Amino acid sequence: MVMRLKISHRTEFRSDPATPYALQRLRLFPPTAPAQTLRSWTLALEGAREELRFSDHFGNDVRLISIDGGEHPVIIEVGGELETVNKAGVTGQHRGFVPLWLFQRETPLTVVGDQIEALADGIAAGADIGRLHELMATLNQRMSDLAASDTAAAGAEDALAKGSGDNIDQAHVFIAAARRLGFPARFVAGYKAAEEGAEQASRHAWAEAHVSALGWVGFDVASKISPDETYVRVATGRDHRDAMPISGIAGGVGAERLVVHISVEQVSRSAEQAAEQRQS
Repeated sequence: MVMRLKISHRTEFRSDPATPYALQRLRLFPPTAPAQTLRSWTLALEGAREELRFSDHFGNDVRLISIDGGEHPVIIEVGGELETVNKAGVTGQHRGFVPLWLFQRETPLTVVGDQIEALADGIAAGADIGRLHELMATLNQRMSDLAASDTAAAGAEDALAKGSGDNIDQAHVFIAAARRLGFPARFVAGYKAAEEGAEQASRHAWAEAHVSALGWVGFDVASKISPDETYVRVATGRDHRDAMPISGIAGGVGAERLVVHISVEQVSRSAEQAAEQRQS
């Protein structure tokens, strides 16, 4: 089944009057990938300007924008449409410049402590894919799901110790435990469609582990499923910091009064046909 999704993502804040100049990286551009085809995507800026486009070492589409000093509103809007299919979370063998072994190394957000070590060591022996699904189900039971947030996530060990966290925290715990089990694992930032007509409060995140026979396979602890046609991937990395939607690299920008609005909705076939008729 092919699903057509329409996405709108608006971020608004005021720049810090004490900062004369700032640069920000935007990772807000979904690629065409094995489970999704990008049909259209636009970027609109107010109070900022685009300086550079490039692909980072993880293959993410990144835009560098500049923001002049003085207190003024900054608005970043992206949106468009994609077609998605259900591949049971399988996105294929590893590609790109980054070696696969890099995704087996700890990061500050995925440090393995006593809690994660015990969790991973408690996963029964068996087929690789079965162990990863068991890990996802175990984490779903142990960690209550909090509202997702665009703020920096807590470390995996602390999140597991608390027994709660948003989908970013849950992804970090899964990644850390999967690496402990010997799997390369990475963070995926993107979107997930809710029920038709519903809106999302923020972006969604999940994890992927590399299984020799299949390649990268996704696991969403919050939903206890592998990503299906309701998911859209945007950026990947070793953890959340590598895939953040907006991150500063110089000067920094005050984010007081930050407002984020995201909607992900399914486009019905009848609406799509009507739009095509209006264009013809």
